[in-house]
Amino acid sequence: MTSFTKPLIRRRNEPTNELGLVRADYDGAMSTLCAGCGHDAVTASMARAFFELSIEPHRAVKVSGIGCSSKTTAYFLRESHGINTVHGRMPSVATGAIAANHELTYIGVSGDGDSLSIGLGQFVHAMRRNVNMLYMLENNGVYGLTKGQFSAAADMGSTAKKGAVNELPPIDPVSLALSVGATFVARAFSGDREQLVPLIKAGLKHKGFGLIDVISPCVSFNDHKGSTKSYEHTYKYYNPAVHADYVPPSKQIKAAYDAGDVMPIELHDGGQITLRKLENGYDPRDRAAAINKLFESDQSDEIITGLLYINEDHKDMHEMARMEDRPLNAIPYAELNPGAAKLKELQKGFR
Repeated sequence: MTSFTKPLIRRRNEPTNELGLVRADYDGAMSTLCAGCGHDAVTASMARAFFELSIEPHRAVKVSGIGCSSKTTAYFLRESHGINTVHGRMPSVATGAIAANHELTYIGVSGDGDSLSIGLGQFVHAMRRNVNMLYMLENNGVYGLTKGQFSAAADMGSTAKKGAVNELPPIDPVSLALSVGATFVARAFSGDREQLVPLIKAGLKHKGFGLIDVISPCVSFNDHKGSTKSYEHTYKYYNPAVHADYVPPSKQIKAAYDAGDVMPIELHDGGQITLRKLENGYDPRDRAAAINKLFESDQSDEIITGLLYINEDHKDMHEMARMEDRPLNAIPYAELNPGAAKLKELQKGFR
């Protein structure tokens, strides 16, 4: 499906950031996702975060894999660098780009299918290496681009549109990130932009690997009975399956509630999820407490949102590997290619 360029409309007295740019300067192509898709709300939040941080668009790099979520990199920051990679291989491409030039701001956009199945190994090792990037994982429990198969994030016992039952336990990206070394771990809901935007801004400014797991509802195919991301089937409600050839327009689901509060969210089909925002006074520097908080929320069928963990002292990949501070494109050719004699001398040290 083709994307179309958004018209750039200037308003009189429109607010500008420190660079003199307006919010529309951070947009991209028109979205081709289903009307009401949570991913579009995440895209708008990412654009707003870059605008408010006054990051020059050409100093940003967007990297993605394959899937509905990975298409969203076309929908913001049209003047930035960007690449759609092979399915599940975004982390290694991002790692290579950051190794070559760590002075740019990197944001990866992926989904639960792209990150937790074929790309799980790469996802884990990017966190282990503490690659300096923000990783936005748009989580809806299904492969939306290929018509709604279960993803590795689908809840055990949930039911697919045609009745198949998922018998596998889900992989929780937040628990995984806490266990393998990510230094910034958060969870959010696509409809709560007032919480999501500050989290994105904090993640972009964090030095090291930052993960934001965003619960981002799929309006078309997420119909899992009992799932925390359910749209079509719940124990209380029943709605006929959405026909794959037509997706009725829906409004984006929005939420606003205070720290420490619990908010039930009614989904498009009448099903519900329950969000709990971390209370004021919660210490995100205690990893054990973060893991315990996730365990407690799992027992109560609540989805915890907010900044769960941050470690500002751990070295990032560039520092740990003692890499050159200068970007490779700024190093003179004579230094990059010192000649055969220097290479022989270097090789002696490895014998």
